[in-house]
Amino acid sequence: MKYKLAIFDMDGTILNTLDDLAASVNYALRMTGYPEHTTEEVSSFVGNGIRKLIERSVPRGTNVQNINKVHEEFTAYYTKHCADKTKPYDGICDLLNKLHGNGCKTAVVSNKADYAVQALCERYFKGQFDMVAGEQQPRYNKKPAPDLVELVMENLEVKHNETVYIGDSDVDILTALNAGIDCITVDWGFRSRDFLIQNGADIIVSDAAELENILLDNNDIKSDSASK
Repeated sequence: MKYKLAIFDMDGTILNTLDDLAASVNYALRMTGYPEHTTEEVSSFVGNGIRKLIERSVPRGTNVQNINKVHEEFTAYYTKHCADKTKPYDGICDLLNKLHGNGCKTAVVSNKADYAVQALCERYFKGQFDMVAGEQQPRYNKKPAPDLVELVMENLEVKHNETVYIGDSDVDILTALNAGIDCITVDWGFRSRDFLIQNGADIIVSDAAELENILLDNNDIKSDSASK
């Protein structure tokens, strides 16, 4: 295998969390008297952590105190309802098992709050990841800063040229670039294929089988893969 470590984003990459995120955002907005959003709109807000999700969801010009109230309502609700409709994308669990069977370590690095990342991995991927890390500011800068990716590589004792980052957004593409590692982008998540190409994706896969072929068959990443 080319890689000894595959690091995955969470939302839109290994888990379809959108319905629960949208429900939690709209609950928080409803409880604080703000207008709600469609699921598609919430999808466009996701990718830079929960705080940014809340800031994008409230009306422009909302003061910090009220943003904090929405954030608190979201956290209280999402803590209890983060797995109501969330489910792994097809083939992901089997892929993780195959990676481990072939000696490849796996990890999660996400901008989602660490409490939710830990809970969801324990629920859906128990024992399938060697390390899991969610947003932990101010100790570590969130993506696209490479802090958590580098922490994972250090803890799992894997080099940069042995590591690949797999995600579904422009933030993930930049994270890999900033960390100096390869990137594979999936188009089943929260961003369109055209958007991903416009934001620098070199290789894009459309299902877990395609991702497996690249990771297990030692296929080199090629820049023309995004244009197919």
